This record gives sequence, C-alpha cells and structure tokens, in this order.
Amino acid sequence: MALRVDPYSLRLFLSAAREGSLARAAEKEHIATSALSRRIADLEQVLGAPLFVRSPRGIALTDAGRIALDRATRIEADLRSLARDIQAQTGQLSGMLRVVANASAIVGYLPERLRAFRADYPAIDVALQECSSQEVVRACLDDRADVGIGVALEVPSGIEAWFFAQDPLMVVLPRGHDAARKQSLTFAEVISHPMVTIQAGGSLDRLIRAKAAESDLPLNICVSVNSFDAVCRMVEAGLGIAIVPKSAASAYAGTNRFARRMLAESWSERNLHICALRKTPCPPATQAFINVLQG
Repeated sequence: MALRVDPYSLRLFLSAAREGSLARAAEKEHIATSALSRRIADLEQVLGAPLFVRSPRGIALTDAGRIALDRATRIEADLRSLARDIQAQTGQLSGMLRVVANASAIVGYLPERLRAFRADYPAIDVALQECSSQEVVRACLDDRADVGIGVALEVPSGIEAWFFAQDPLMVVLPRGHDAARKQSLTFAEVISHPMVTIQAGGSLDRLIRAKAAESDLPLNICVSVNSFDAVCRMVEAGLGIAIVPKSAASAYAGTNRFARRMLAESWSERNLHICALRKTPCPPATQAFINVLQG
C-alpha cells in the first residue's frame, strides 16, 4: 500500500518534536494548534503508530516518534538539497532560508538588511529566530539554521565566520543620574551602582560576571529581565543602570529620558559575526544572504 506522507506534515512533526510543545510549534509555524495537531494525527494514522505521548505537561516522543524524527530530519535535508540543486540549474532562487540571530543583531542591524534581501530575492522566505550567541553557533553546527548572526565567539571546525558589525557596549542611565556627569564610565564605576541586567546565562551576563570576578568587585543587581527593551524600561524607572550593546541603547534608550555613556574598557569593543556551516558549494540562497549582510 502506498504511503501518502506530505512534506508539510513532516515539517510540522519536526517542529513539534524540536519544540516539545504543540502550541509552541504552531506559533513558530504560523498555524492554529488544532490544525497542527490534526496534521500530526493524520501522519500517525498513515504511519500506523503514535509519534507522541501527550500529557498536560506537553508532548514526548514515542519509540516510533524517535525513529520518525531521525528519518524526517534526513528527508527534510534531502528535500532542501533537491530544491537548491534545481534552483542552481535554473538560476532562480526560492524556498525557505533559516536564520538565527542574537537580540542585538535583530534590534540594531538586521531589519534593513532583511528588507534589502527581500527586495532582491522576493521568492525566498526568511524564517528568523532569536536566540543567544552560543545557540546561534550550535544551530548552524547542527544544520538547524542556514545562517547565524551573533557575538564573535570561537567557532568550532566546520563553521565558517565573517565579520558583520561593530556593536560596542555602552552604559545606559536615567536622565539626571549622578554618574551621567562623566562622558565615559569604567566598569568599576558602573558596578558601584545598582544594576539592571539581562538574561542570566547569556553571553553579556557571563561577561559582566566574569569581569566582576576578575576585579574582585561585588555586583549589585537589583533587577534581571529577559529583553533589552525591558532593561531600558527598568532604567527609565530609576531602578538602576545597565550595560547594553550600542544597538540596543540606540533602539530603546534613544530619547531624552536616558543618558548614554561609553564603557571605558578595552573589552567593551564587541563585534558581531555571521556564521554558517561549511558546505561546498555554498547553497546559492545562503550565499546570496551572506553577500547582502556583508554589503
């Protein structure tokens, strides 16, 4: 008996398996949760076995689901490769480009580059996901993303990297704060005040904690939040001062309610880079996007 398994249902299954939640997968794939659940139920019926164990806590793969995840991942990769090979022959670029980027790249630099890319290649859909710089590299290495953008880190073999943009660290303060009288602030001066920080465990949080430990100085963290706009809102309310990338300071603290000062430390000079899994030849859509980013 012929099996009727369509690629879209496989993609929805893969998304649900990776997210560990039907609701999160539905949000990521821009489809109603009920429709996604129905697609997966149809897939389970065609394959003749349940792929997930469903519970109030979420979903978990069955033994059959783990087999399906491995095979579906390979099928998805083969289909992308098929599309790229055909497009390379016809000269037409289309399909889906998977991009992961850290928050400061998304806030400060990507919107205009994405607009330019979409103008040049309207047939290519870009699926953009925000994650930490460490996760950016991991997603590219695992071939879950075609292009990644994040803070310049040491990348493993198999990953290529290119310079993208300078994004130095700055100090954001409420307007009228005593420390704003100076044109720049040292790290020791910053952490002598109550601080607002972001995303425990992220690259910026780890950097600040490491520099405090090196200086043998205590951190006085009054609030920790999960986004740069929330950081700046807390600063605006007078809860503390913050160290953020220039891109975030420009986006969220560019009004006269804030003071922005340079962080007078050599390590505050921070670069963003582009990374991608090394492939020969580089897929045309991936190369086109990298060219636009570097332009």
